[in-house]
Amino acid sequence: MRVLGIDCGSRVTGYGVIDADAADCVLVQCGAIRLKPADSLSTRLKFIHAGIAGIIRDLQPDAAAFENVFYSTNVQSALKLGHVRGVSMFAAAEANLPVFEYSPLEVKCAVTGYGRAEKPQVQQMVRALLKLQTLPEPYDASDALAVAICHAHSHRFKTKTAVSL
Repeated sequence: MRVLGIDCGSRVTGYGVIDADAADCVLVQCGAIRLKPADSLSTRLKFIHAGIAGIIRDLQPDAAAFENVFYSTNVQSALKLGHVRGVSMFAAAEANLPVFEYSPLEVKCAVTGYGRAEKPQVQQMVRALLKLQTLPEPYDASDALAVAICHAHSHRFKTKTAVSL
């Protein structure tokens, strides 16, 4: 199963694609879509949609996984993040990919075993789980890989429990 993990951001949107089987996860590609702050919101959203659609077209994932929106005290930031999530999810839905969402706690627990892990801890564990020589950078990319790994673990668990019932 090939999983696309997406870490939405209004300035940088991270992505990570892994191949997962019953035992292992392997990095396919990761990176970040960097946006120009001077561009209008509509231009940035168009750029994000095109970027995610291109990744889907080129890498052919079987599923897309997103981290649920966290609560923010800044309403403007939360609204922008919601727009970014919307166009990213639309790109996945447009490609007929099933879309899955996980809370930040679920993602951090799946990767580090600790729901309040900091970004460097998540990044180190992503490197270890994917057996990478170097840290996946930027943090947006390692966070996206963590979401993809979380989905792979969740899918494995659901598959095993469904078989044993």
